[in-house]
Amino acid sequence: MAQFMDVHTNMPGVTAEALLEAHRADLAIQGEESVDFKSAWGDPVTGHVFCLSEGPDKDAIQRIHQRAGHPYDEIHEITVTA
Repeated sequence: MAQFMDVHTNMPGVTAEALLEAHRADLAIQGEESVDFKSAWGDPVTGHVFCLSEGPDKDAIQRIHQRAGHPYDEIHEITVTA
């Protein structure tokens, strides 16, 4: 499976509780698209949230996020790591 980092840019004021709730919403349905959401990080000041996942393609990840109510603004396939 490929790894992806997606970016949400419109979540100003995000709290740890809200981030966990959004992450759990993804986890609840991720299997339907063969996606595995690993972690999520947020910055309440900028409103940026970042999600690390594995899945078959970008579209599968977007479908899960859309159904969970928080589509991403950008997604990047991770092809090089150190």
